[in-house]
Amino acid sequence: MSFEIIDFHTHPFMTPEQNICSHKECCDMSADNTLGIFNRLGVSKICGSVIANVKEDGVPVWEKIKANNDAALMLRDYYKGFYIPGFHIHPDFPEESIAEIERMHKEGVDLVGELVPYHDGWTDYSCYSFSALLDEVGKRNMIVNFHSQGEDEMDAMVKAHKDIIFVAAHPGEYKAFMRHIDRMKYSENYYLDLSGYGIFRHGMLRRAINSFGIDRILFGSDFPTCNPAMYIGGVLLDELITDTEKEKIFSLNAKRLLKI
Repeated sequence: MSFEIIDFHTHPFMTPEQNICSHKECCDMSADNTLGIFNRLGVSKICGSVIANVKEDGVPVWEKIKANNDAALMLRDYYKGFYIPGFHIHPDFPEESIAEIERMHKEGVDLVGELVPYHDGWTDYSCYSFSALLDEVGKRNMIVNFHSQGEDEMDAMVKAHKDIIFVAAHPGEYKAFMRHIDRMKYSENYYLDLSGYGIFRHGMLRRAINSFGIDRILFGSDFPTCNPAMYIGGVLLDELITDTEKEKIFSLNAKRLLKI
């Protein structure tokens, strides 16, 4: 059985500075090559934000954050339907972020993130200023994909915003993964993408499905940090899950969530 694949968690790039691959000097990588890599792997669409340095002397700069969002829009047009862009907001820049939420909404972009606070110079998902931004996101029925960090803060964020669909990135090791399961149980709007660390632990996917069902698990790779082939193999060759479950993970859940 062959599967359509939607990679919910990527960080595409237009310039070398936006390419966050740790070993890019060993890889022939460009915007064009990215499309070829995914096409050869059977990936029909990718989602996610552009990540590049947004700090000067260790301090985040809004113009650099917005430049990453502008690059995401450029890549959307460049890839002609292959890429669904995500965008960044920042609690240190509340007015600018609200304007950006409105701009992206008018552009038809309804995916926030992946947000990566440790990279962008902030830390707390439960802080007042970020909660206010989530209020604006919720008014526009946007989806928030966020890097997993700060267990108690993630709990507080999800409980305070029951109207928002959250997609947590990275299952993590056992303790972190079990906290994801707890959030799944008290929030039907909480999803998990399989990018980053965790999927390599044997039985993790089976436990996830047994705990909260199959409908809130999304395929993700974290390209170009991670090799998407490894993640495709991790799902495709897992004998503990059925073909029906694989199809939902690879594309059907994402299609329902993204309304495509």
